[in-house]
Formats: sequence, structure tokens, C-alpha cells
Amino acid sequence: AVVSTQSTGKERFKKSYRHPALDEKLTNKRMSLESRALSKCRSLGIRTPTVYYVDYKTNTIYMEYMKQTSVFKDFIEKHVETGQRTLLLDLCYNVGYTIALLHNGDVIHGDLTSSNVLVMKRNEKYEAVLIDFGLTSNSSLVEDKGVDLYVLEKAFLSTHPNSQDLFDKILAGYCSVAKCQKAVVSKLCEIRLRGRKRSMVG
Repeated sequence: AVVSTQSTGKERFKKSYRHPALDEKLTNKRMSLESRALSKCRSLGIRTPTVYYVDYKTNTIYMEYMKQTSVFKDFIEKHVETGQRTLLLDLCYNVGYTIALLHNGDVIHGDLTSSNVLVMKRNEKYEAVLIDFGLTSNSSLVEDKGVDLYVLEKAFLSTHPNSQDLFDKILAGYCSVAKCQKAVVSKLCEIRLRGRKRSMVG
């Protein structure tokens, strides 16, 4: 296969602790789910890397190399230092909006963190680009969408202290277009409570 020089490869490495036949089956399934999720995102109006080629022999997905982007985590840290809170709030709203589009298509990311979102400037505005769908799944369940948001919240607030206002803006963006947003946010609150009880019990 001919792969563009503007591409990058994501390789899934063999798990030596698994039986080779089982490992190959599971790896192929995960690669298929990830490549399909990336393609579906494009149809949902979500910016993700374009998949060029899936090589099941080398367990590698070749996809578009996203030029002129920043990792959301680094972008936040940089702009917190320079006091550009308004810019960050606007971007966080877009991140939430983008996740809502994902969930509206019944796609669960599975590993939402500020390291799995890129930031791209387009038409003088910053927009989110979702990456790393290695743990993705398809689900219409409110529980799964709530867990997706909870994973993001836990990772976000632990990585970026004193940023509750930024996460609240992500939720605001999410609620602006999400289907069944009241049910999902209610489920998020329920999951938070379960998490707190587990931490108290130890």
C-alpha cells in the first residue's frame, strides 16, 4: 500500500501474556473498531485524523498526520500561565460540543483525557480534534456516555488543578447539543456519587 508522507502510523504491540491466536483476534478487533470510529467521526462532523490504511500484518493503522496542532493538555498549561482564561473557556466549550456530537452518534471514546484531544486553529478560532480511539466502543446507553464524561472529569481535574470552571464549560458545550443531555448529566452525577462512596470505603 502507498501511504502519504504526511501520515503517521499507530502500532498495536503484541501482548506476550496472551495466547498468540487470541492476541491476534483481539488486536484485529480493536484495530477495526478504532479505524471505523475514526471514519464515523468524520461523518458526524467531528475533526479526527483521516485513516489511510489498516495493516493487519504489522498491527498498524496509518492515518493523517495532524499538522499545526497542539495537545490540549499543553495548550491549557501554556494559556493558564499567560492568563488567557477566556480563550480557554471558549475552547473547552468546543471540546464539550465535540464530545456531544460523538455521543449523538452512539460512539464512546473510552479514554477521554486532555492528552487525547488536539487543538487546531481554524478561521481564527481554536477547535478540538479527537484522537486515540484505542478503547472505543459503540453504545446508546446513558450509563456509557456518563462514564465517558466521568473518565474525562477525573483525568482533567487531576491533571489541571483549580480548573473546575474549565470542566464546567466542557459540560456546557456538551449540553448545548447532546441528545438526552439531562439524562446523561444526571447519570454523571450518579457515577460521581458511586466513585466517592468507593473512595470512602477504600
